Amino acid sequence: MDLFTVTLPSNHDGSLQTLRELLTEHVNAELHKRKPSPSARVEFHIEGPLRIRCEASPADFQLKRDGSAVYKATADAIAEFVIGELEPELLSFIIKKKYKNNPSMDAAIIEKYCHELLHGKEWESLGSRFHEADRTRRKNKVSDELEKHLQENTILNIGGFLAFRLLPYRNELAEIVEYALDEYVLDKQYQEFISLLKYFVQLQETKVPIVHLLHKGGHEFTLYNESFQTLDPKPPADRIVAEMLETEMNIEDMVISSLISVSPKQITVHTRNPDMQVVRTIETIFDGRVNVCVKCTSCSSTLDEWIQP
Repeated sequence: MDLFTVTLPSNHDGSLQTLRELLTEHVNAELHKRKPSPSARVEFHIEGPLRIRCEASPADFQLKRDGSAVYKATADAIAEFVIGELEPELLSFIIKKKYKNNPSMDAAIIEKYCHELLHGKEWESLGSRFHEADRTRRKNKVSDELEKHLQENTILNIGGFLAFRLLPYRNELAEIVEYALDEYVLDKQYQEFISLLKYFVQLQETKVPIVHLLHKGGHEFTLYNESFQTLDPKPPADRIVAEMLETEMNIEDMVISSLISVSPKQITVHTRNPDMQVVRTIETIFDGRVNVCVKCTSCSSTLDEWIQP
């Protein structure tokens, strides 16, 4: 008994076996756990380069009894395939279509931002549970529509279904692209701003031989001179740079304003978190002048006192 046929989008013949294995695993696992019909099984046969046919044995399978379980499990398997295999391609298509007349947009970089947003980099502080839940929500959105279709149709063309039936899902991907573009533009502007600061620092004459920057934890830093006496720097004398720093830098990075106003020949950053963003930014702006210390005789006791384990 043939139940339905699934057709993959063109140029995805290499994914045929992957989808077949997903379907076999999901559907037969769902049938096996149903107590009224533990012996019911279906088979998935590859038919041609892009088609998979679902066949059930009339001896063990009853459509009225087992059909709903097959449709639900099939929808779940195909939704998993869409999210895992086709979603990157869908995002790429949306990006290229949206910005095809804007050559200044780097599609590959925007795709990278999308990937980071969807797979956790943006939400690292929340752990993995957030993006796992978000992925499950997108998958369920696709699965629900697929299940409705399979209950009423014996043919499923995945490419056509994605193009014409999954508007809420496609709209969500389009929103992700918009957000990724915003992040891309902001980061690009910030990097240009950092480059301008780096250029200005290179033109500046140094005023002091060395300063020590102690990271007390969080966003708190204190500046000291070579004798470990507290420095209270004035804003940068250059009006343009002062205005740039005031409008562009966030609270965490305002320490850079202090360093620019002091204009040291060498900077020693004392921190237990050498990989934090502001430290990397300081290293970029004051290229070749920065030494990062995680523990030395000058700072170990002070840092131990400030930073609780």
